[in-house]
Amino acid sequence: MSRLGKNPIEITAGTTVTVSGDTVTIKGAKGELVRTFRSEISVEVKDNAIVLTPNGDNVFVRSLWGTVGSHVRNMMEGVTKGFEKKIILEGVGFKSAVAGSSLDLALGFSHPVKVPVPAGLTVTADKNIITISGIDKESVGQFAAYVRSLKKPEPYKGKGFRYDGEVIRRKQGKKSA
Repeated sequence: MSRLGKNPIEITAGTTVTVSGDTVTIKGAKGELVRTFRSEISVEVKDNAIVLTPNGDNVFVRSLWGTVGSHVRNMMEGVTKGFEKKIILEGVGFKSAVAGSSLDLALGFSHPVKVPVPAGLTVTADKNIITISGIDKESVGQFAAYVRSLKKPEPYKGKGFRYDGEVIRRKQGKKSA
């Protein structure tokens, strides 16, 4: 039994949920999310709640049950509250700015780095703190991880991108005799 999958997901006020076949559509104040799930899990709307039931009893279906439940919960939270990740850029001479639909970065390379912002995401940059926000948790996290991968934090001075609240373990430098 899946602890996440067996609990019904309450539909919050101001959101509408439509299920047609394997496709779930959730509309809320912030926008609309559509996702198609595998047919091993049935998604139904009953008594102002979303109920997930597995169509079989094997290890794969039981693991998929909780995963589908998490995806539906994230969709519900995304259209009501939204998701946000903050990335901090540390280092002398490192700069970030948003120009149109691209993120312009100066990361100490011989060339500026321009990253196109995916549709559905809002990116703001002020004082080397980049804020990525949107309604889809996967796309927010994926774009934040991609931006962080451009210049990972190094352990000696801590230069590079790090998430807000992330702790970078520092190493001691060379000792002089």
